[in-house]
Amino acid sequence: MKAQEREELLQALKARFEQNMHRHKAIAWADIRARLEAHPGALRSLREMEATGGEPDVIGQDSEAGRYIFCDCSAESPSGRRSLCYDRQALDARKENKPESSAVEMAAAMGIELLTEEQYRELQKLGEFDIKTSSWIRTPPEVRALGGALFCDRRYGRVFAYHNGAQSYYAARGFRGALPV
Repeated sequence: MKAQEREELLQALKARFEQNMHRHKAIAWADIRARLEAHPGALRSLREMEATGGEPDVIGQDSEAGRYIFCDCSAESPSGRRSLCYDRQALDARKENKPESSAVEMAAAMGIELLTEEQYRELQKLGEFDIKTSSWIRTPPEVRALGGALFCDRRYGRVFAYHNGAQSYYAARGFRGALPV
């Protein structure tokens, strides 16, 4: 990443951080910036999150490891990460009308992880997300082994977790990612 691109990304992240202090009370931007400068690989992932419409922001800190947790905080599921089935196995199972990729593969390529159901519910405590869209979440192996996958959204003032066939994909379903730094 060129120095100018890096600085533009850091400025965008700083602006979002400062506009949404309710997401990360008692965390200072100077500490975040220092951590990002010490872990330049994280900037590549954050650039991908930003480029695909995720609007990444810090939502907390892992008290055990001391890492800051970035998460996609766009109001709706990131627009550049929709119309994806769940994983490679689901993509390969489709006979026709295959999507371009899968949520699990795209997340791995970006260097991020799909949110767990617990992480998704914690995010929803910080605002109202996915009112018109839905987001794939990390699916337990026992559900995936039966051909299913999980997704979440917010409707009627509540957060719902649902199941669907892992090979399904919809224009209004994407995924949100988390990145510990």
